[in-house]
Amino acid sequence: MAVPIMQAVRVGSYVVKQHITGRKRYPLVMMLEPLFRCNLACAGCGKIDYPAQILNQRMSVQECLDADTECGAPVIAIAGGEPLLHKEMPEIVRGLIARRKYIYLCTNALLLEKKLDDYEPSPFFSWDIHLDGDKGMHDASVCQDGVFERAVAAIKKVKERGFRVSINCTLFDGADPKRIAAFFDEVMALGVDGIMTAPGYAYERAPDQEHFLNRQKTKQLFRDIFRLGKGKKWRFTQSPLFLNFLAGNETYHCTPWGKPLRTVFGWQRPCYLLGEGYAKTFQELMDDTQWDDYGTGNYEKCADCMVHSGYESTAVMDAVRRPWHIAKVAFMGPETEKPMAPEISLANQRPAQYVFAQHVEQKMEELSAAKKPARAPRVRVVKADSAIETAAD
Repeated sequence: MAVPIMQAVRVGSYVVKQHITGRKRYPLVMMLEPLFRCNLACAGCGKIDYPAQILNQRMSVQECLDADTECGAPVIAIAGGEPLLHKEMPEIVRGLIARRKYIYLCTNALLLEKKLDDYEPSPFFSWDIHLDGDKGMHDASVCQDGVFERAVAAIKKVKERGFRVSINCTLFDGADPKRIAAFFDEVMALGVDGIMTAPGYAYERAPDQEHFLNRQKTKQLFRDIFRLGKGKKWRFTQSPLFLNFLAGNETYHCTPWGKPLRTVFGWQRPCYLLGEGYAKTFQELMDDTQWDDYGTGNYEKCADCMVHSGYESTAVMDAVRRPWHIAKVAFMGPETEKPMAPEISLANQRPAQYVFAQHVEQKMEELSAAKKPARAPRVRVVKADSAIETAAD
């Protein structure tokens, strides 16, 4: 299985418990970004466009553990930036595993062989390696030659050491379904435990704005890929209903609170993809975020989004409500021939707001204030009875 049976049982039990108790909004996966700095500058990434002072910030081990305490999700995906640049990452991972949390450590794998001795195989731990297609596709995506080969070498090494490993494959406009299908065959032959895939999100700060998929192109691309995959043993780490959604067979609204993000700024509003405000605590994020202001049909920036960080939780919750439906899709695979499900209307979406610079400026002011030394007390000299005394203002 792409997901270990015990993990599937524990996460499933957690979701059922939330439904039984009537909890309307709950996290499924905590996204954790302990730093923004990366050793690559991918054309489709909008995560590293910050001043050096912010890129140099790190969440401490205790801050990461406290975020888990606040959130309580059974699964934690550690991303960035490049997490392996964080010197305390092994301690963070060990601390979270000790709490019996399922950890996916996302990495571009450039440092993986060098850092591998700092980690141990565990049923609670999996490497999640970034591979956006075959050698030509991936190296073009990350804007650096040779990265694909180093990632494949790292996959082989971690499998030899007994680790679980999945890949994270983001697809962009112009992707060839036959080429993607061949790539999925290739990674399965490598012994990868699972594939996580999704269309790229159009980050407003990404250097390349020309190659993001709209919703219709996304659906057609994944239909074509899944059609070529019929009868093959591709293993995905995602819900069959999410894959069915990618192929245009589900009219889902996103569940942004399902994968809340904690960064060096705080808890990001409203989701992993959009940073339009930050809460100091997880409870504040859940209670004070205007959730209905966001999502496809509600907000211009969400119009073309079909990313797992928003929709995977929707699919998981739907599986609880319709277990017969997920069983059918899991057995038959995503539908690739019938008409697609109706699309969400964009007629009433509100226009995009661009607030990135505002949040960066605020963070820079906080960092500047933290560096200023406290003002020393002023001292005045007082003469009394031929003795000299001092007094502080």
